[in-house]
Amino acid sequence: MRKFIAFVALVLVSMAATTVYAQQVPSDSVLHAVAVQALKENKFVVEADRLIFKQGDVAYVNSNTNFIKVDGEKGTVQVAFNNTPFAGPNGIGGITVDGRVSGVKVKESKRGIVTYSFNVQGSGISAQVFLTLNRGNNQATVNVSPNFNSRNLTLSGELVPLEESTIFKASSL
Repeated sequence: MRKFIAFVALVLVSMAATTVYAQQVPSDSVLHAVAVQALKENKFVVEADRLIFKQGDVAYVNSNTNFIKVDGEKGTVQVAFNNTPFAGPNGIGGITVDGRVSGVKVKESKRGIVTYSFNVQGSGISAQVFLTLNRGNNQATVNVSPNFNSRNLTLSGELVPLEESTIFKASSL
């Protein structure tokens, strides 16, 4: 009988913990709606946990230091590689460039995939940026295509509103 009571208590505690956790974590559809609203307001950050280079090589990186940020008409692209012995121009092993955002275009397909494109121009960057937000969640892929060379870079991660971001911005060029 004691084993049965202990088992019932364990099941009830487990169910209560699952219910509390489910209430705290927003669903994917809510995250998607918040991400779409952030895109429309031009105040968002794609916190990248993966970089994909031109030849298809993949680097898993820290999402706090690898990001694309848009704040109205200002944009920032920052990449910082983990485990590098070099400080890089931004002081954390990579590069940070700021620029002015222009030519913003937002489209949503019938299937719910959102595309967002813009140009960013500054002292250290001149590029076209193409963002794709997956249907039903806040996972985004961003392709940065420089205007003066063919060294495309793709970042993949979560799109979050600017005010909810946890990024660390290093020194920019």
